[in-house]
Amino acid sequence: MKYIFYLTGKSASGKDSIYKELLEDSSLMLQPVLLCTTRPKRQGETEGREYHFVDEDFYCGAEQTGEVIECRTYNTVHGPWRYFTLSTSVDENGDYYLGIGTLESYTKIRGYFGDDRVIPIYIEVEDGERLIRAIGRERATGRPDYKEMCRRFLADAEDFSEEKLKAAGINSKNRYENADLAKCIDSIRSTISGYQGK
Repeated sequence: MKYIFYLTGKSASGKDSIYKELLEDSSLMLQPVLLCTTRPKRQGETEGREYHFVDEDFYCGAEQTGEVIECRTYNTVHGPWRYFTLSTSVDENGDYYLGIGTLESYTKIRGYFGDDRVIPIYIEVEDGERLIRAIGRERATGRPDYKEMCRRFLADAEDFSEEKLKAAGINSKNRYENADLAKCIDSIRSTISGYQGK
């Protein structure tokens, strides 16, 4: 493995859209670091594309065998949901990977694979715009869950505080403003291509 490019950012910052666009760009030759989750599939999601959708028994077995690199458990209004990365998510013989997750997951992935091999890509959107996007996304599901949306939105203020960003090595070089999706993706694509040219 040469590099893992790791997308992180607050909820409704556009990470999922950026992730999909970058993976679909064949010139970048990126393979996904596919996470597992115990939460139910959302409308439009497919097993093995966004996540591996698993149950609690699967998680417990992987934890016991030492396959879990990192795990985040969210106490949602529907009960606990886990998101986790397995050691088998990345093939050491592969070249370039694209991951997506929280700041905490980024730091654990970086700790496991090495600072020089895991490149952060932090997506930023102004909070008011993020809230508008989050509401729109919830409405589009047909079964909006505003309580859970608000919980995520408020948790982000602490999870992505400037102190935590600084401690994770997030600086001006790896921050990408997503006011215009196409421009943001072009900027990230340029960064990735630069690493691939080394």
